[in-house]
Amino acid sequence: MRIAAIQMRSGADPAGNLVALEPLLRAAAAAGARYVLTPEVTLLFAADVAQLRAVAAPFAGHAQLARLAALARELQLYLHVGSLPVPLADGHFANRSVLYGPDGAVLASYDKIHLFDAEIAGLAAYRESATYTAGERAVTAPLEAFTLGFSICYDLRFPALFQSLAGAGATLLAVPAAFTVPTGEAHWHVLLRARAIETGAYVIAAAQGGRHDNGRATFGHSLVVDPWGRVIAELAHDAPGVLVADIEPQAVTEARRRLPALTHARAFAAPGLQGRETPPI
Repeated sequence: MRIAAIQMRSGADPAGNLVALEPLLRAAAAAGARYVLTPEVTLLFAADVAQLRAVAAPFAGHAQLARLAALARELQLYLHVGSLPVPLADGHFANRSVLYGPDGAVLASYDKIHLFDAEIAGLAAYRESATYTAGERAVTAPLEAFTLGFSICYDLRFPALFQSLAGAGATLLAVPAAFTVPTGEAHWHVLLRARAIETGAYVIAAAQGGRHDNGRATFGHSLVVDPWGRVIAELAHDAPGVLVADIEPQAVTEARRRLPALTHARAFAAPGLQGRETPPI
């Protein structure tokens, strides 16, 4: 299967983000991609919660999503919208990823489980939990000869999620992201390669990149990692673009045969649990 990662520099105008995205999707389709992943906050990268509340649209009847569903149908793509903010009844938002099939129908959706609450030197504090409600369910979906496992950005730092996805059959792991520059420089490549090595799966990471209208800067460097942990394709910059790679189911089978770590997971007693056991992954 030929797959593609779209790198963007999204802002606070959903219509403008869609205008920027559409030619990139068409370029991916023209290059023969069957599955296309866009970054986290594809359609809205707000400056603050006030702007988020003013601009974020409900999931049902979302104008830009409707257009993307139509594009998936026109271009005959599996189109994976990395994420967008979705208003919830409690006043918070879900950070939601959506997969459309080549017929334009929603095949699966996933709400980001791990929320980024951190203080990074030289940057404003991030408090996703003040605005977003965490998801509670890991998600996989069939993707022709592959099974797709969902994650979003900060999820990347929690290997148990990826082990769970692989245990459920995932052979291609999607990581749409908007990594900060300091954390990207330090951790992006090593974490993505580690998740591929641990699971014996392909990893595709579609990133935001560059200086955004909201003042934030993201790392870019969208890439694809094979099941042995090798980076097989990368946009080695932070500008918008399209990254294309070919992946093969046999590579997953071979990596897991050579190093069958997924079959070796065992329950064990963790410190302080007084005999209670952690479940195997």
